[in-house]
Amino acid sequence: MTVAALGSRVRNDLVRLVHRDFDFPQVTAAVGRRLGKAVPFEGICLLTVDPATLLPTADFVENGLPPAATTRLTEIELREQDVNKFTTLAHAPVPAASLSAATAGDLDRSRRHRELRRPNGFGDELRAVLTSPAGTWGALTLNRESTSRDFTPTEVRFVASLAPILAEGVRRIMLRTNTVKSDDARVDTGFLVIADDDSIEVANDAAEQWIAQLTANAGASASLPVAIRAVVAQTRAAAATGGAVATVRVQTRTGVWLMVRGSLIGADRIGVLLEPARPAELATVIGDTYGLTERERVITGVLAHGLPTTEIADRLHLSAYTVQDHLKAIFEKTGTGSRGELVARIFLDHHLPHLLETTEHVDSTAPSTDHG
Repeated sequence: MTVAALGSRVRNDLVRLVHRDFDFPQVTAAVGRRLGKAVPFEGICLLTVDPATLLPTADFVENGLPPAATTRLTEIELREQDVNKFTTLAHAPVPAASLSAATAGDLDRSRRHRELRRPNGFGDELRAVLTSPAGTWGALTLNRESTSRDFTPTEVRFVASLAPILAEGVRRIMLRTNTVKSDDARVDTGFLVIADDDSIEVANDAAEQWIAQLTANAGASASLPVAIRAVVAQTRAAAATGGAVATVRVQTRTGVWLMVRGSLIGADRIGVLLEPARPAELATVIGDTYGLTERERVITGVLAHGLPTTEIADRLHLSAYTVQDHLKAIFEKTGTGSRGELVARIFLDHHLPHLLETTEHVDSTAPSTDHG
């Protein structure tokens, strides 16, 4: 089989894969098996991120760095200078790069390689940010052992071309798990105090329950779940530069959208709050997950009040034809075919009151600047 034919086959396999009912560990293993046919590697890590902040929320690893190294890896990624950081790749023309190319073959120019990767037997690394028109949903890391050859530019370009496909796969998994369990939704706000060595000094009962949910979601790869490690590292970085405290949205394994917030306590401790997303935050999550535009979000929220097309058009100062065009786009993005199905899909359980609360402010008398 030619290289081009193999690449096409792997791409088609991945397109089919992301539409299957896999969870994150399953999709990580399946992506690894298929992608490895075209781009050989010895280790893989699929990282999910909050599209709003790009902070990591969970990791799923096969043959990667040992759990003891993950805290330091998070610190380097969020607090220190290094090459091919995910936030850099997210804004690069090509959302993928190899460590060998970025360091001109001197891998030790990378702090994470020098401190963590080389001591654990790894050589080159290929990183890709998983971005689609609906947002940035994750990141992929492929590792080669020190005895293996470096990744080639052709392999980097191929992985970059797969980023939108894999991003859609991550988003679809989030949609499938977007069913809130009532018992979890009633869990109180959790509170943690994290010491300077990232150990837990204080944790209330609610925090322990949330950690159990996040640890199960993250595969128990370290003492603290990925989302909490990221918030702690980002909070320490913000404190050093006078920036804002860190916040990340993360979905638990039962589908609850959780807000994790960090703030500095004293000189070196970090306080972490864990609580279900509030109405405005949840509405943003829903819109992000389904890839709705700002206008589509507003129309969806107004639609949930049961208004007909003509009243929606009058309220938003749009033509009825424009509203119908938006509704067609909303149906396509949410995989629904009618208004009733749309409302049932998005607003069952606590979704309806949350999004309605955020759309109550729509002013029926204010002219709209959006005409399409």
